[in-house]
Amino acid sequence: MNWLDKIERKCGRIAVPNLMFFIICGMFAVFLCELIMPELRLTYWMYLDRDLIFQGQVWRLLTFILIPTSTSPLWILFSLYFYYLAGSGLESQWGSFRFNFYYLIGMVGTIIAAMITGSADNTYLNFSLFFGFAALFPNFQVLLFFIIPIKIKYLAWLDALLFLVGFIFGTWSARAAILFSLVNFFLFFGGDFFRGIKQNLQYRKRQKEFRQYFKNQR
Repeated sequence: MNWLDKIERKCGRIAVPNLMFFIICGMFAVFLCELIMPELRLTYWMYLDRDLIFQGQVWRLLTFILIPTSTSPLWILFSLYFYYLAGSGLESQWGSFRFNFYYLIGMVGTIIAAMITGSADNTYLNFSLFFGFAALFPNFQVLLFFIIPIKIKYLAWLDALLFLVGFIFGTWSARAAILFSLVNFFLFFGGDFFRGIKQNLQYRKRQKEFRQYFKNQR
């Protein structure tokens, strides 16, 4: 990615090391606050809403990334574990700047989706980290629900299928959220992803031609 190399040479010093750790800590702090002091309605003041942003509540452009994805104590631990695993894995592979840039593009995509549809959350942004990690480390094994060992590529394909179903049968708001929140993934991995699909199709075509050839020789 020559374009990214150029950006990194110019702005490589502008990066937050261990960014995912701080985001995870922020999510967990918000979760605890909502659990202990629900009367504060903290997440109400944090979610991404176009009309409220235009009214001057511009902090929502940042705070939405810290909203927990669940209110269940067990599920929040599971999800935060996955987010940290994915984020720290990408940063260890790319370095702090590239990971920051990847996350920033996902944020911008989510904000654009909110400007189009009226609101958005961080669900698809967080999944873009998961997809990126699965693309780099497809055979990495995780414990699903801390019990079941499974390779991360299978979870990624399952989530991709759910995303595809949501894109086909969902509302236009859902489609915009999915499309724009995954811009970072397609910028970083799109070329390899589509080349892999093309190579796989060519391989299957050659196999079919090979079998047909020997069939005709009989």
